[in-house]
Amino acid sequence: MRRHSTAGLGLALLSAVTFATSGTFARSLIDAGWTAEAAVAARVGVAALVLAPAAVWSLRGKWGTLRRNLGTVGLFGLLAVGAAQAFFFNAVQYLPIGVALLLEYLGIILVVGWMWAVHGQRPRRLTVAGAGVAVLGLVFVLDLTGGGDLDPVGVLWGLGAAVGLAAYFVLSARGDDGLPSVALASAGMAVGALALAGLGAVGVLSLHATFGTVEFAGHRMSWIVPLAGLSIVAAVVSYVAGIGAARILGARLSSFVGLTEVMFAVLIAWLVLGELPTGVQFVGGALIVTGVVLVRIDEFRTPAAADEAPAAAEDEVSSPALSPAGARARR
Repeated sequence: MRRHSTAGLGLALLSAVTFATSGTFARSLIDAGWTAEAAVAARVGVAALVLAPAAVWSLRGKWGTLRRNLGTVGLFGLLAVGAAQAFFFNAVQYLPIGVALLLEYLGIILVVGWMWAVHGQRPRRLTVAGAGVAVLGLVFVLDLTGGGDLDPVGVLWGLGAAVGLAAYFVLSARGDDGLPSVALASAGMAVGALALAGLGAVGVLSLHATFGTVEFAGHRMSWIVPLAGLSIVAAVVSYVAGIGAARILGARLSSFVGLTEVMFAVLIAWLVLGELPTGVQFVGGALIVTGVVLVRIDEFRTPAAADEAPAAAEDEVSSPALSPAGARARR
């Protein structure tokens, strides 16, 4: 069981690191004239195609499992992929990026609330403390500056992105144990790509791309290089690893581990783009890690989850931390 949990943490960290590369890869495309929405649509569309052969192979003899999970796949694509990213990019039109990110990452609190309201998994004091410390660390890592009133429209878009992020963790964890992670990722991203393309077609999102050379990490190269990184590293690897982690660790802790994505994003921008993090950001990273550790400790302090709602076992079907035998963790 402990070995299972360690593997889940490894997958969760891999997912966080690879998700964190998305901003660095996308920056070169956006600087070359791509809209952020176009970069996201291309990212998930290409990733869905790359994963399609593996998804089909994994489903051989299991097509009935896919049919049983069409609702989950559809919600994953619409909420966890399409809505989360579309809402976030609309939020940054009205708010500073740091504020928009902070609102989106309130999704981890929504996960805790969902597990409490729907499955009766009331958070213990150490989990609440870990959540507070992690969110404080997030504020420091984002290094929020400036003042003034926040546009309520932007706040609403940001909260919508938080709902999408929470859906990512919850839906990743609740998928049928027989539905391979690669199948959920591929099908979900295909749905998300179609949703983003549809929003672009009706004018809700601006989808514009250029196809010349771009500058990435101080070098001129084809636009295909950063797009490949954005699609394969920041989507294929990150989504598959993240879904696998959520199934092992459960939605709640996997979402807390996912906060490390922000810290990794700052470090990657430092290494690749030369954007040196501040001392405040280093402090924030330490707080995020501390918050995750507190939640992790809280999971192992409870000898059994017998007092949790039976329905939780269905949502976290392969999670030793949420099963009647154990405690738990995540993204």
